[in-house]
Amino acid sequence: MIASVFNKTRPFNYVIIGTLLLIAFVSYSFSHSLFKGWQGFLYGSLYFISIVASCFVVNFISLKNNLTRNDNYAILLFFIFLLFFPTIFKNKNILISNFLLLLSLRRLMSLKSMKNTKEKIFDASFWIFLSALFYFWSILYIGLVFISIILYVSRDYKNWLIPFIALLSVTILFFVYNFMNAGEPLEILLNKTYISFDFTYFENIYQNIALAIFSSIALLFFVSMIMTISATPINMQSSYKKIVFSFLLGLGIYVLSANKNNSCLLFCLAPLSIMGAKLIENLENNLIKEITLYSLFFMGLFFFVMQL
Repeated sequence: MIASVFNKTRPFNYVIIGTLLLIAFVSYSFSHSLFKGWQGFLYGSLYFISIVASCFVVNFISLKNNLTRNDNYAILLFFIFLLFFPTIFKNKNILISNFLLLLSLRRLMSLKSMKNTKEKIFDASFWIFLSALFYFWSILYIGLVFISIILYVSRDYKNWLIPFIALLSVTILFFVYNFMNAGEPLEILLNKTYISFDFTYFENIYQNIALAIFSSIALLFFVSMIMTISATPINMQSSYKKIVFSFLLGLGIYVLSANKNNSCLLFCLAPLSIMGAKLIENLENNLIKEITLYSLFFMGLFFFVMQL
């Protein structure tokens, strides 16, 4: 049923995802008393909008760049993975930072057309450096910009300088803002730049189990993508390589992050959802597709309920 519903891009699918996402967000917010008063309602609305926007950017990237067929498996998987780690709903900095990284990824994926390459490199770099102001280690994503330059436009030396121009632009804007706020933003940013390899952050056993099962699923999707890239059309291989590198960089952000928690895995979810969608598409047996998606959905639902 799930596979047959989401095997085509239908407006109804977006209504389903949006409704389920709203129910999940409101349920978690009320359960943990996240937003109180009219200001809390306003902030909660902004958080929810950023989550919904992230979902649709993931869907746009997968469909616009032909990374998946004409289906909505990527957005479905992204929603399911959010259920695994509902602490994402309350981490505003990670939500905003990840959304900016998705905007960057969207621009980098469009480099394939070889049109307006310099503008796209600048935009992608700008979004990444801006995201680092909200969550510092998201700056690792700048590696994807240079990987994209190598894959497409490495011969023009000017392209290698553009990310540094973007860095200068964001730095100027940041210090102007910092000056207007008596140096507080700079102090906050510097406090986020340290590294931690402490993985004993779990608040309950369900967060631990969710991470273990998610890791197994991620490994399956990752290995499947690595093994099938060479079989894809040559003009698509660079795009899938960027998705793979995007996932690895997201994993790197999680590993290096200080004050680590499962919400840091949000940076991995978009590329992993696309890799998973590709795997599910390639399953020839419809029954196996249904079982796979139902299993993932109910596991996500279980971990979400147990973490309320």
